[in-house]
Amino acid sequence: MSSPLLPLIENYLRETGIWHVANIGQGCKLEPKLISTFVERWRPETHTFHLPCGECTITLEDIQLQLGLPVDESVLIGSV
Repeated sequence: MSSPLLPLIENYLRETGIWHVANIGQGCKLEPKLISTFVERWRPETHTFHLPCGECTITLEDIQLQLGLPVDESVLIGSV
């Protein structure tokens, strides 16, 4: 987030347990060439990246581990 959140929004994010999502990407440097390379190698029909070493995909578990998202077996459906 580029600017501080309003206290009400921050409270909602904390209550739902996703406050840390608002902070994702802070301090990360984006590498345009790397992003372009992955975009070129993405195959939407199979949801995989085709790399010289073989195919790979990103799973929800990968995202959870990379971003440090808490997983407690609960499923969120609908609006909060």
